[in-house]
Amino acid sequence: MTEYDMVVIGGGPVGMFTTFYAGLRDMKVMVVDAQDELGGQLVSLYPEKIIYDVGGYPAISAYELAQRLAEQMKTFGPDVRINESVDWIRQTEDKLWEVETSSGYKARTKTVTIAVGIGKLAPTRLGAKGEEQYENKGLFYSVRRKSDFAGKRVMVVGGGDAAVDWALMLAPVAKSVTLIHRRDQFRALESNVKQLYKVADVRTWKELKEVRGDGNRLTQAVIFDNRTKEEQVLDLDAVIISIGYKGDLGNIPKWGVTMKGRDVMVNSRMETNLSGVYAVGDIVSQPDTPKLAIIAVGFGQAVVATSVAKKYIDPSASTFGGHSSEMDKFKK
Repeated sequence: MTEYDMVVIGGGPVGMFTTFYAGLRDMKVMVVDAQDELGGQLVSLYPEKIIYDVGGYPAISAYELAQRLAEQMKTFGPDVRINESVDWIRQTEDKLWEVETSSGYKARTKTVTIAVGIGKLAPTRLGAKGEEQYENKGLFYSVRRKSDFAGKRVMVVGGGDAAVDWALMLAPVAKSVTLIHRRDQFRALESNVKQLYKVADVRTWKELKEVRGDGNRLTQAVIFDNRTKEEQVLDLDAVIISIGYKGDLGNIPKWGVTMKGRDVMVNSRMETNLSGVYAVGDIVSQPDTPKLAIIAVGFGQAVVATSVAKKYIDPSASTFGGHSSEMDKFKK
């Protein structure tokens, strides 16, 4: 059975950076991800979305960021297992952790870092009439390629960051973009909402009642005002429902980690209640610390968790490993 210094559970942006930084600290690492491609939400939900809040990139597409992180992660040759989820972690008598994946693969590791984001993703569905019938026939839950919507009449349903971002992204290529939201307040960056009103037909207090079509393709949507109940029929080519994703955490709640709702509780050192088990990224909550589910925060958490794990593995090691610019392995 192969033994590692760290097993990283989750191959999204924070999981990949954790893997890289562990390699930087000369740790033998395995990363496991349930998707068929590394990158998490960056590649599965919005590969063409522009990311603005990662240091060093004024703007970068989600897919390119995922590719850059994957390239960086492979610097130190970690073992990468995709299309697998970690089913169980069990502590052995010698205080190591045995990790078992969905394929039956088993490994031993000195530490574990949970970086699963919100878990294995599935879209939240509205339950509108015709929704199931026209799924992938004009009705979608994410935008993989904006070119698919070129010249089309598009309606976006939702008021969060993703809905607003997709409306902004599609506005330059679509024939028209309408966004409906059940309230008049948005859960998105203020600057983006301001821009939204300039490029899209924004209709607040509206909800989707029904989608219609010819059986093969969506052609209309019925919306209603949730205050007056007045209905309106819109001729459309595509509807994007963006009201969130549900994450399946699998067996993580059964591993013995302390959780609050869907979050794994950690201290300021990113330690869980289990010795040698850490958590980083969107999955975590820290007492008296604001929860900011953005990549930049996860990167910082990855450095903290890995540095603490290095000291846990080797008490003679320094928690702070020094600046990467000073290391011989990075010198040309």
